[in-house]
Amino acid sequence: MNTIEQQIENLRKELRAHNYSYYVLDNPTISDFDFDVKLKQLQELEEKHPEYFDANSPTQRVGGAITKNFETVVHEHRMYSLDNSYSKADLQDWETRIKKLVDGDIQYTCELKYDGASISLTYENGILIKAVTRGDGFQGDDVTANVKTIKSVPLKLKGDYPEKFDIRGEIVLPFDGFNKMNQERIEMGEEPYRNPRNTASGSLKLQDSSEVAKRPLECLLYNITGINLKINTQYESLEKARAWGFKVPDAATLANSIDEVLAFIEYWNERRYNLPYETDGVVVKVNSLQQQEELGYTAKAPRWAMAYKFKAEQVSTKLNSISYQVGRTGAITPVANLEPVELAGTTVKRASLHNADHIEKLDVRAGDTVFVEKGGEIIPKILGVDLSMRSEDSEPTTYISQCPECGSALIRQEGEAQHYCLNYAGCNPQIIGRIQHFISRKAMDVDGLGGETVALLVNEGLISNYSDLYELTKDQLIPLERMAEKSADNLIQGIAASKSIRFERVLYALGIRYVGETVAKKLAKHYKNIDSIMAATQEELINVNEIGVKIAESVIEFFSSVENIRIITRLKQFGVQLSMTETELAGQTELLKGDTVVITGVFETISRNELKKLIEDNGGKVSSSISSKTSYIVAGANMGPSKKTKAEKLGVLVINESEFLQKLN
Repeated sequence: MNTIEQQIENLRKELRAHNYSYYVLDNPTISDFDFDVKLKQLQELEEKHPEYFDANSPTQRVGGAITKNFETVVHEHRMYSLDNSYSKADLQDWETRIKKLVDGDIQYTCELKYDGASISLTYENGILIKAVTRGDGFQGDDVTANVKTIKSVPLKLKGDYPEKFDIRGEIVLPFDGFNKMNQERIEMGEEPYRNPRNTASGSLKLQDSSEVAKRPLECLLYNITGINLKINTQYESLEKARAWGFKVPDAATLANSIDEVLAFIEYWNERRYNLPYETDGVVVKVNSLQQQEELGYTAKAPRWAMAYKFKAEQVSTKLNSISYQVGRTGAITPVANLEPVELAGTTVKRASLHNADHIEKLDVRAGDTVFVEKGGEIIPKILGVDLSMRSEDSEPTTYISQCPECGSALIRQEGEAQHYCLNYAGCNPQIIGRIQHFISRKAMDVDGLGGETVALLVNEGLISNYSDLYELTKDQLIPLERMAEKSADNLIQGIAASKSIRFERVLYALGIRYVGETVAKKLAKHYKNIDSIMAATQEELINVNEIGVKIAESVIEFFSSVENIRIITRLKQFGVQLSMTETELAGQTELLKGDTVVITGVFETISRNELKKLIEDNGGKVSSSISSKTSYIVAGANMGPSKKTKAEKLGVLVINESEFLQKLN
């Protein structure tokens, strides 16, 4: 390495160290002036010697890259949501559930829940290679150029880090920076930003990264994800992340009981207003990563974590009127139209009233003054009525008896909270809603087609169900409002591309009531094609793993409709995947048909997820708890003593991973 190259490297190393001290440790080791002098010196050297360019140099944080369209990227490891709790009882119920599924004492990591924009950072060989927004958890937008401008995000790691991993966290805007930005906007005569969270989120999607660089954003990290990370606990992962150069909040603590968790919550509930960032609760995680693996995930959230939400802010406002919305399944949702009011940093104009029972229970009436809060800090809800403000001529709310859209009589089945419009084929919001569901990201993921365009196509009479999409032509689209030639081309291409979507997602896209992503996956795996599902009896459906009477009845009802059969026949003709492909079927056998298998312990040659997939691909069922119905247990190292005792008591066979793999050969 020559003298110039060495000089550049030394400056980079020194500036990274100062940057880390300032932005991560909040402990400056050099004055701003001296830092700027060294940075300018490095810039000049790099300009004179472009052969030593490094995309991760401290000089590259000023931004400048322009992103017109943010590329959609699939997360290598899904970003799950968290289940919420609001009381001691909720946390105790959660603990009871997890203690049934794992052995031994449970320790918890308690961390503050910061309210920002979720982000996933990918590092390879210590270098930041990708930053992706949460999106829908399965895929998000690539915002790497913008995230690289955030000074607390290390571009190059230090220490003994894994070869490749993802680290998740929140991009936040500290109150001081947010207030300063707003002061500047007010002085320029511009509208101030509403709240730090939305401003942070919006910053990530700015096209000019140099504009992002001007904003005092920070990145707080809290979760490492990857393979063979050699980390045993969540708390250890936080310590390692700090050592590698990440900004990890230091408020995290270990708790040995729910009482200790609650003490942490109470402490921060009183002190959260002194924090430099927005926070809306505490995240409680099972500390042992082995126990986390044992607990696994539901369709939407990890079983090993729970978000405790601090009590939401409440306000009172006037309820001007009640209107009614029709969903894609025909379900009617009453909506409270409110006098606009500021709540948790946003202007609230509407709130859900859920159903007729909820309205009757609260005795909510038009003209009332109502108490409103943001349920889970997201969806506004009405908590009650200020009866002292009610006028004498107030009349109780009479729930509607006819569909507000098509005028059909509403019905309410026994045991159902909702009223329904049964005009399946003639009620516009239902038709639009079903097609919007069909084209959505987790379903057919039709690129170039959004909800508003679907409504336009239906209202113009171009489509009346989702199979009609495949007959659309460019000539039909061009005359539509805001439809340029390129948009029409993209839409037609997006529809054509959806024909290659896997069968399990097509099944979910059909919009069968109660058939979500997980149920669709189970049905697809069990029956392999749509014809077998259509021919199944209710009794046969109930025998499928995790399919209950309600789901079975809904599936039977869906396929008893002549109109639905006609639509499915057309989808087949258009080439939509209504069966598993030969590639998908290649790894499928009936070798483990009828077997119920429990997986426990730590494995050496195969991951828990791979084991689970092998069992399901070969016709078996994975269970989280041992019972008399368990066929056998596949046990790795550190099998819990209580599971061992229960297996012996019930006479359940315990085999190791190599013995299990031999079963498949």
